[in-house]
Amino acid sequence: MEISSFHDVRFPLGVSFGATGGPEWRNEIVALTSGHEKRNARWAQSRRHFDAGTGLRSLHDLREVLAFFEARHGSLYAFRFRDPFDHLSNENGGEILPGDQTIGMGDGSMANFQLAKRYGGGAYIRPITRPVAGSVRIAVGGVEMIEGEAFTVDSQTGTVQFTPDAIPLNGASVTAGFVFDVAVRFDTERLTASIASFKAGEIPSIPIIEVKA
Repeated sequence: MEISSFHDVRFPLGVSFGATGGPEWRNEIVALTSGHEKRNARWAQSRRHFDAGTGLRSLHDLREVLAFFEARHGSLYAFRFRDPFDHLSNENGGEILPGDQTIGMGDGSMANFQLAKRYGGGAYIRPITRPVAGSVRIAVGGVEMIEGEAFTVDSQTGTVQFTPDAIPLNGASVTAGFVFDVAVRFDTERLTASIASFKAGEIPSIPIIEVKA
């Protein structure tokens, strides 16, 4: 995704926390004549879908989302979205700690590390590309580093870059804790809303889909 096609703004938080949705995988399953199956993964990474309509609680929310939709030119520009189910480096919703996720091992020369979150004990490692600025905590060998002095974080890519004096030594574990958003776009060119219907409890559908960098 070209950086020019991404607006670094966040979808209204109050609405996103009431959204429904989750991850999707795309697999190919072929049934053999023997009765067995042959399964192939078509995607290397999962992709998230949401319906933000379920998060609308007031006419103010509806008007805010309509204005946001207009500013993104419908599906043209991607933006940040807070996944209500998965936006923390830890799995229990507790305090973000610098040891939440292992993101690499030092070799004495590598300065750049990609933020990532592990699922199922490492069965799936998801790159994190939209960390929340100021939320990232980094530790090397169990010792927390200071952002701005030992490292910087690119909030557009999730890349952690160590300064020359702080490059992790060979064999040193590099860990991270963070809050993150998902890069998404509207999965529609039209939003249809009626004040009368909204007051009657009919919620418009607002489909949103994750985009990959």
